[in-house]
Amino acid sequence: MSWDWSNVDAFMPRFWDGVLVTLQALAGGALIAFVLGLVWAVALRAPQAWIRWPVAVFTEFIRNTPLLVQLFFLFYVVPSWGPSMSPLVTGIVGLGLHYSTYTSEVYRAGIEGVPVGQWEAATALSLPKTRTWTAVILPQAVRRVVPALGNYVIVMLKESPQLAAIGALEMLGEARGFSNETFTFEAISVVGIAFIVIAYPASVLLRVLERRLVR
Repeated sequence: MSWDWSNVDAFMPRFWDGVLVTLQALAGGALIAFVLGLVWAVALRAPQAWIRWPVAVFTEFIRNTPLLVQLFFLFYVVPSWGPSMSPLVTGIVGLGLHYSTYTSEVYRAGIEGVPVGQWEAATALSLPKTRTWTAVILPQAVRRVVPALGNYVIVMLKESPQLAAIGALEMLGEARGFSNETFTFEAISVVGIAFIVIAYPASVLLRVLERRLVR
């Protein structure tokens, strides 16, 4: 088989549609993962057992079941209990919920890395718990874990092709559809290059950001 640029030209409109879906899923999923992950991390440190245990069981269950199974559950089962979601919205929620259980561990490590003296100083100043978290602990913890959180964004990018299973055709989903229709390979190759073009600069940026935060 020889490379045919006409196949690339024919695929490009669908490629850009796939890029848009990929970026939407990545941005929305990352936002949910970062926010929910912080919620889970703080909840797991709650003094009340009735808060800690349900959150611990839920996060362990999500972390130890496949993302694809969770996407199927959200898309096919959840609508029988309430309003249905579009494939893209389902993919965003699925990605965000799944990876929030991983980012919670990242936040937990950052929180535990804050020196004990910071907690003691906040207590000595009689700061309320809310003020202690928002003004003392979290600013230091989040700064420590930004590079690790960024790595999960790259992981989510590479996991985004699973959204095609529920009808959200991102880059690879569009490429597979085009290849099956035309019996060509150029579309798959273009998408493979696209993933590298998106992921590699992000990796470099994360390394630069990590060096700056260390300083």
